[in-house]
Formats: sequence, C-alpha cells, structure tokens
Amino acid sequence: MPHRDAALVEIMVDAGYPQAVGLLSEGVIMPIVDQINRDLTEAMKAKEVERLSAIRMVKTALKLRETELPGAVDDTEAIKVLNTLLKQRRDAAEQYRNGGREELALKEENEARLIQTYLPAAASEQDILQAVEASIAELGASSIKDMGAVMKAVRPKLEGKTVDGKTLSDLVKAKLSSP
Repeated sequence: MPHRDAALVEIMVDAGYPQAVGLLSEGVIMPIVDQINRDLTEAMKAKEVERLSAIRMVKTALKLRETELPGAVDDTEAIKVLNTLLKQRRDAAEQYRNGGREELALKEENEARLIQTYLPAAASEQDILQAVEASIAELGASSIKDMGAVMKAVRPKLEGKTVDGKTLSDLVKAKLSSP
C-alpha cells in the first residue's frame, strides 16, 4: 500500500464517507475540514454560486464551533456540526413548503444534499430496527417511560453512521407502544 493509512481510507470508504473515495488511490486521509476548504476553492474557481454559498455556510459553522473549543475541530466534532446544519436545512425546507415557498424549499434541500456529502452513510432502516430491538431486549424496556434509556442505548450501536433523530425516535416510540 502506498501509505500507512490506506487501510483506514478503505474502512472510511466502506463506512460510507464519500470524500474518502477519491483518497483511496492516493492513500491519504483528508479531514472533513480540509475537504471543505478544498471544495470551497474548487467552487470559487468553477464559479458555482449556489455550491459556494452552501460551502461558505458550512465553513462558517465549523469556524464558530472552533472558537467554542479549546483546540481545532476534528472529524467527530465536524460531523456533529454537519448533522445540526443538515437538520436545520430539512426543517427550513419543510417550513418553506408549508408556507408555499417551493423555490426556497428546493434551495434548502440542495444545501442539505451538499452537507450530506461530507457525512458518513446513513444507517439503513434495517440497521436502526436491529439496534432498537437489541436495546429494548437488553434493557427489558416495556413502556414509553423507557424511551429515553432506549434512545441512549441505541446511539452507540449506530456509531459511525448518520442517524436521523426523528426517525429513530418514531421507531423507538412505535416499538414501545406496540404490545
């Protein structure tokens, strides 16, 4: 292998990190923040106005988070920020749709798609279901009162995958509500 981290890049590709695919042949890992900076430069050169605007928004959010932390933003922290931005974009798109502003909803959805390219692959419905069922069985959860404990137990089982909190919450609620 050309670089000692090539095996890690392969793992990242398997885990669904889209930015790692291009790195596989190079054998180098590029942190999310560096990838965003590189994409920002590419968008400027290509004069892609909408993409540039969205990447700048992401970079600003990461810089803000960096000022709140004692050190630099690592990939774990960047993923948390990106998940927050993704949720905001989805909520905004829904609000715009409810308000009859389809063009703004589409803009928000395009930004959400761009943000998703920097996140690991989303957990499948089957993965989430298995993690929920396993957590309910481990905890012996039987009612909605146990929902918080189940949610807390499920998160580590789905570590490294993007999980929509609302989807997870609805699934846990459905499982605990059904007899």
